[in-house]
Formats: sequence, structure tokens, C-alpha cells
Amino acid sequence: MDHSGHGMTMDLPPFTLGRALEYSPDLFFLFGCLLALALYGWGVVRLRRRGDGWPAGRTVAFTLGVLTVALVMCTGLNDYGMVMFSVHMVQHMVISMVSPILLLLGAPVTLALRALPVAGRGRKGPRELLLVLLHSRYVRIITHPAFTIPLFIASLYALYFSPLFDFLMGSKTGHVAMMVHFLAVGLIFFWPIMGVDPGPHRPGHLMRMLELFAGMPFHAFFGIALMMASEPMVDAYRNPPASLAIDALTDQNAAGGIAWAFSEIPSVLVLIALVHQWYRSEQRQAKRSDRAADRDGDKELTAYNDYLASLQARSR
Repeated sequence: MDHSGHGMTMDLPPFTLGRALEYSPDLFFLFGCLLALALYGWGVVRLRRRGDGWPAGRTVAFTLGVLTVALVMCTGLNDYGMVMFSVHMVQHMVISMVSPILLLLGAPVTLALRALPVAGRGRKGPRELLLVLLHSRYVRIITHPAFTIPLFIASLYALYFSPLFDFLMGSKTGHVAMMVHFLAVGLIFFWPIMGVDPGPHRPGHLMRMLELFAGMPFHAFFGIALMMASEPMVDAYRNPPASLAIDALTDQNAAGGIAWAFSEIPSVLVLIALVHQWYRSEQRQAKRSDRAADRDGDKELTAYNDYLASLQARSR
């Protein structure tokens, strides 16, 4: 029996971690991961050849982000994810909530703007087109919280609790499209929150935290709904292959637990990143204030002290 377009039988042996981590690439994601690493590496090399630095931490973060995508899409996890709801949920949570955060911490847009050559006068090259896109009305709309938060929520409820999920799971193309959608939604949702790359929507650190917490509870509610269901809720996983020796409802409950647990992981990662950015921002502001004070002899402080002295003189 064909494995939903994957070109393998659905009679998979019982799930084990070793089998799940065996190399089993999806060619679309394999090519995409290799291309992403190659382009990022080209950008870093180009900067260093002209004497500019690029933080090693960003390179590590981006590489880890790509590797997490490859982990869930180019191993046996992708095969088991077609027939086990719990494994599919691991794929979904990683590619929509862990991979985007790591990729965005790598600041790929900033790297592209620094590495791409400037086109000649009157011409538009890749760098100029990227700047046009970043300042376009389209990007302003899709990065606004009024769009990103509902999209983030709809990717759970409107997809899993409608016939669309079963339709997409019916073919390899549909499954790939769904995973690309999960990755894109994660990138769009976390892009303005992370605030590493330039973008049209750049809220303050407190507002970013509010945007983060506005979306995360719905993941927890979704997980709880799956955990408390008394019957299978998704037709695609209602009748798992007998060779897996699993119960559909038990597997669904496990999927719900995974969705609930993963709602906490990105919150912690993003909060750590935001607090670090906030601290560095305050440090930079303090240094700028100190340099300004050194240049003008601390005129602002002197003026304030004079103002206090004048108030005291009036009160006498």
C-alpha cells in the first residue's frame, strides 16, 4: 500500500527513536536546506573577504535553524509523521516554533543587505529589490499583529479541525505545502517579535512580549483539546497501520501533550532573546549618554541642577 505519496509502504515497523532518525530525505526540503546554508555561507564569506565582521553566534543560530528543519523533514520522522499524529505534531511544533526563532536569530535579512552589492545608478539589483519589499505595503500588512496573531491561531484550529488537513495529507505535494506553510507562518509571527532583522513593524520590547503571549495560550488550548478528546478528531490518523501497534486515541492524546508542551519552549527562547536585546539596548543608550556628556561637559545635568537651585531660591 502506498505511503500517501512518499513512495514507501505504510506498513512501517513500530516507532523507535533510532528508526525515526534514519536518513530519509524529502527532496524539496533537502534542496531548500542546502540552498539556505549555501547562500548564508556566501554572505558571511563575502563580508569577511572585505574585512567586515559577522557575529559567530548568528551563524550558529541560523545553521541550527536549518538543521532543525532537516531533522524533521529529511529523516524517518517525516515518514512516521504521515501515519502517527504524535510524530506529525513534533514536526509541526519544531518547524513552526523552534526553527523560525533560530533562523531569525541568524539575521538573514541583515546579512543579505550587507552582503549583496549595490546596483549602479538608475538600476535595481537584488539588494534594491529586497529593500523595496521590506518597505512595501504588503510586508507592513503581513507583519502587523492584527494579521500575524490570527494567522498563527488559524494555522491550528482552521487547519486541523476542517477537511483541509485531510486533503493536504492525501498527497506528498499537499504535505510539503502544509509544512512550508507552518514554517512561513512561524517566520512571519516571530519576525517582528524577535526584532533582529529590519522590518516595517518594530514595536518596543514590552509590546513584543505582549504579542508573544497573545498567541501562545491558543497553542496550549489546542493541545488540551486533543488531550481531553474522547475520540479521534482527525480522520487522517483515525486508522493507523496495524504494524505500528498503536491506538489512535492514545496517539492523539500524546500529540496534544506535545502541542501543549511546545507552547512553553518558544516562549522561554524568545523571552531570553528579548531580555538580552533589551539589556544591550539599554547599555548602548547609556554609552551614548556618557559620550554626549563627555562632549558637552554634561550640560544637561548642569542645567537640571541650576533649575533645582532656582526652585530652592524661590521658596526662600
